[in-house]
Amino acid sequence: MWPDCLIAMKPLSQFPSFALPSALGSLLHRLPAYPGAMLLASALNLSLARQLPADVCDLLLHKKLRIHVRDARLTFDFSWTGQRFAASPQHEAPDLAISANAHDFMRLAQRQEDPDTLFFSRRLTMEGDTELGLVVKNALDALELPAFEPQQWSPRQLLARLGPRKRMAGVGPRENAGERHD
Repeated sequence: MWPDCLIAMKPLSQFPSFALPSALGSLLHRLPAYPGAMLLASALNLSLARQLPADVCDLLLHKKLRIHVRDARLTFDFSWTGQRFAASPQHEAPDLAISANAHDFMRLAQRQEDPDTLFFSRRLTMEGDTELGLVVKNALDALELPAFEPQQWSPRQLLARLGPRKRMAGVGPRENAGERHD
């Protein structure tokens, strides 16, 4: 029932094609959408909001955007406020909706797949204002964004980035956490 990549704990990006099991998608679909949209908007603000060209910002202003992860059955709605991305309650009809499976979004984020290739193979779809979609795609292609590396977000890596001051305050990992003192 479970794909080899989940059993062997290999990154999804190492497999040519992968879809989440439908049972997992059914479970994820029951989660509230707004917290996920807040996380996505925060990630977009951290990674690219400051790098967007002014003309793209003007075009995005107050547009309703949607990311739909088909196999996970998750939908994230957000918009550009003029200074940042902000999560939105689910829109009835977004100005632009971009859909793909989780695996394909991950490959895009890791720069292992080209959006045009996914689009022409119908694994990535855009609905709504296609001119807006092309401007967003071209703007993202022009930015110098680092490839997303999931290992950077492991608990150990996050705690290591907190630095020694936070660890001294009891926030990060302790130096001898694995030793037993009997």
